[in-house]
Amino acid sequence: MRSLFGVALALVATIAVAAEIAPKARRSGYDFASAETRAMQDDDAVNPGMLWVSQGAGLWTKKAGAAALSCRDCHGDAQTSMRGVATRYPVFDTALARTIDLEQRINLCRTEHQRAEALAWESEDLLALTVFVAHQSRGLPIAADDSPELRPFSRLGDELFHRREGQLNLSCSQCHDDNWSKRLAGNVIPQGHPTGYPVYRLQWQSLGSLQRRLRDCMTGVRAEPYDYGVPETVALELYLMERARGMTIETPAVRP
Repeated sequence: MRSLFGVALALVATIAVAAEIAPKARRSGYDFASAETRAMQDDDAVNPGMLWVSQGAGLWTKKAGAAALSCRDCHGDAQTSMRGVATRYPVFDTALARTIDLEQRINLCRTEHQRAEALAWESEDLLALTVFVAHQSRGLPIAADDSPELRPFSRLGDELFHRREGQLNLSCSQCHDDNWSKRLAGNVIPQGHPTGYPVYRLQWQSLGSLQRRLRDCMTGVRAEPYDYGVPETVALELYLMERARGMTIETPAVRP
């Protein structure tokens, strides 16, 4: 831990004013992974995330709640109806007057239409349904919504991305805009693009959401992480998707 703190201090000492990454210079975390990790992601037969995709396919057709409805009953074949959906989330929900991400949309469908209980954050079923839906957009470009209703939330996400946090006094942008491709405690710093979520992380030995990764980063700089589903985390998700606009969805990605 002491060595990590020393590396972080050295990093802070070399940081200048944060600069946005030029579109032509944007690179997925896939590009920073080892050849073995990239090979794991590329082969669906060995990509661990595909286990959750298969589980999600089963849940898609499973009737749930007092309404005894499945996702398929309303949305039909996911390969058609869900194609492109993950490229544009988070979106503005008019009824709630705020942004929601894909996990929250799935839970709203459960509570409002299936009349079932919401699934817990990071639960197997919520991750499985989310990765199954997002997988239908694999290979498509991120097309984050830029409607006027989203602009205040986008500005919040932008501000949070550039705000210094925690005992290490670091912002997201200081690592992922200014120092990508460098190393921190032996690990390559990626650009922080959300192209493959939910992702299978070798460190976790499990699938996890973008919100879990954001919380991990906040813990890493010794800041108090936001709770799952709060407006701040969804605003960060929105900003990250806007920042990665045009990059390709890889879900389920594999990362170190």
